[in-house]
Amino acid sequence: MPNLILHHYPNSPFSEKVRLIFGMKGMAWQSVIVPAINPKPDVVALTGGYRRTPFMQIGADVYCDTALMCRVIDQLHPQPPLYPAATQGLAEIVAQWADTTLFWSAVPFTMQPAAIGHVLAAATPEMLKAFGADRAAMNPNFKRPTPTDGAAHVQTQLARLEALLADGRPFLLGAVPCIADFSAAQSVWFIRLAPPIATVLEPFTKVCAWYARIQAFGHGRPEKMTSAQAIAAAAGGTSAATSFEAEPGLALGDEVTITPSDYAHDPVAGQLVGLGREEAVIARTDERAGRLHVHFPRLAFQIKKTQPA
Repeated sequence: MPNLILHHYPNSPFSEKVRLIFGMKGMAWQSVIVPAINPKPDVVALTGGYRRTPFMQIGADVYCDTALMCRVIDQLHPQPPLYPAATQGLAEIVAQWADTTLFWSAVPFTMQPAAIGHVLAAATPEMLKAFGADRAAMNPNFKRPTPTDGAAHVQTQLARLEALLADGRPFLLGAVPCIADFSAAQSVWFIRLAPPIATVLEPFTKVCAWYARIQAFGHGRPEKMTSAQAIAAAAGGTSAATSFEAEPGLALGDEVTITPSDYAHDPVAGQLVGLGREEAVIARTDERAGRLHVHFPRLAFQIKKTQPA
């Protein structure tokens, strides 16, 4: 097994999604804690500017977005599977709903004034102000719902999860856990960080019992690593081979930027070295981390050519 390094921070919902997957698979992994807000110089050294948390590293390969990271984890450690054959298409559809619609209901609701002090318990007033400004810059067009509307939104989404579990199944799509469970669990976990508003979960008894089953997987076997050690691992590591399927307007070796299309629109520039329906890979060089391959999913990311190859 290659050495998997997760760059994350404790109260990051998408990080919890991956940590729980490590637990379900009983995996050992390296844990690098990154800042929750900019500046993130060690993050930029590895990702080239992608600032969302978490990201994953294997030697000189850097993987952005948990949708891609989870596929890589499952390929490297296929048992038990995250994408059981019987429910694979449905699991990915539910996971995408959970990563987007459910997430954007749960997180703004949880970050209301009555609860934010619990989510960011160690933060000073100045840190809370900086955190708010950082997140506003990541998603400047987001319109925050009122606490009343936010509660209604969360309750609607929780009712849908409750309905999936109504027949007594232990997990969202049946007898075994899948990617849908972990994508949904991160939002329930985040709500539970704030006891004053976590009471919204109480009527949904099947959701609470299901979440307890997911939580019981734990986080696997993490070992602490510093960001300096991770950068050194990249500089001394190699990148995996990539495949390339040419598309109209994109060719091997093109100089491109890859940018999230939903939020945190920070472009990463490099040379296009891998391309397919599910993934795009760019090569870039950092003075500390050396030559890196940075991997992105195709879904919810935009590739733009900056100059001819």
